[in-house]
Amino acid sequence: MAKGKSAAKPAKASGPAVSPLAPKSYPSLPPLAGVRLSTGAAGVRYKDRTDVVLAVLAPGTQVAGVFTKSKTASAPVDWCKANLKAGGARALVVNSGNANAFTGKAGYDGARQIAESTAAVVGCRPSEVFMASTGVIGEPLPANRITKLLGALAETGSAAGWRAAAEAIMTTDTYPKLATASAMIDGKRVTINGIAKGSGMIAPDMATMLSFVFTDANLPASVLQELLAAAVRPSFNAITVDSDTSTSDTLLLFATGKGAHHAAVTKAYDKRLNEFRQRLDAVLLSLALQVVRDGEGAQKLIRIDVSGAESDDAAKHIAMSVANSPLVKTAIAGNDANWGRIVMAVGKSGEAADRDKLKIAFGNQIVAENGARALKYNEAAATKAVKGREVEIAIDIGLGKGKARVWTCDLTHGYIDINGSYRS
Repeated sequence: MAKGKSAAKPAKASGPAVSPLAPKSYPSLPPLAGVRLSTGAAGVRYKDRTDVVLAVLAPGTQVAGVFTKSKTASAPVDWCKANLKAGGARALVVNSGNANAFTGKAGYDGARQIAESTAAVVGCRPSEVFMASTGVIGEPLPANRITKLLGALAETGSAAGWRAAAEAIMTTDTYPKLATASAMIDGKRVTINGIAKGSGMIAPDMATMLSFVFTDANLPASVLQELLAAAVRPSFNAITVDSDTSTSDTLLLFATGKGAHHAAVTKAYDKRLNEFRQRLDAVLLSLALQVVRDGEGAQKLIRIDVSGAESDDAAKHIAMSVANSPLVKTAIAGNDANWGRIVMAVGKSGEAADRDKLKIAFGNQIVAENGARALKYNEAAATKAVKGREVEIAIDIGLGKGKARVWTCDLTHGYIDINGSYRS
């Protein structure tokens, strides 16, 4: 907490109840050598709650990142992309309540002001400061409200501030998103901690709205970048809530090198990184699925498996066509085993499909095959398969060996309620 400020609640902004798909408990992330976290209440948009996170990173920390492909990306995204190539990081600043997107020159000036102020209190170059903003688009960012907290935040950082940091970056989220894992590198144990935020405007083309992952392993930026690029494909790039890609999508991976000393690794596919790679993949998948489970108004998590497509890319396009279909998502929300909507979504994907070879199943219930309703179709069993909190849809295209798995959530009136009043 910044000095001189009254106690602010490290909690979400007022809004809907916690998602029914939220985890029953939250992991306790251990301290990670080389990372100190602090949170403060700047009043960027929300009152009486934390909305700024400062992570101070040890000298020598390496960084990798992936970002939105939106053509209207935010100023913090532009700042991070411009400074990522150098590979070094000493601090991360994140604010919620204002995306600092579509804010023109003033937006970039605000980002630079935050970076320069952070660099002054941390003792580094502005180019070693990374940042992210999330919230309303098109509103000028009151950067001075953030910068005046930075000195106190730098002094009060803690190695145990993970839960508070995850809460401070929430917007329409209903719960904080955290994950942790450990791995062995050349016989030495290292730690991976991650936090994320995201609930709506989720159709990533790299990551989710915001996610920050840290490890105390000693890995160069080039290795981190290759590991991260591979890890987002089956995780953050395999989820969708509403088909809308944010202006702010940012996923940063930091390696402090301050954990247990292990032999130098210079290639991403060094066998000594096998377990680390698996654990990193698991952390990213956990965070990504927590985002889908917190989809705005969501009542159900939907997994879509496509097989038999002409290629993996074709399978991914088909799966996303199904996952992003409002008709599919509302049918599942209404407990309606309407497999005809799956047929529609496959057909509109633009990928090769043969209706006489198509097979569709809800759970273990085959509902369509050979160009028609399945011979053993059971309406009651199919309906039961889509009634639960978690729904599985399997689609066999029957043309090749391509396959893909994606996750989405149902579409309920709650989504309209949240987004119809987002700025009010």
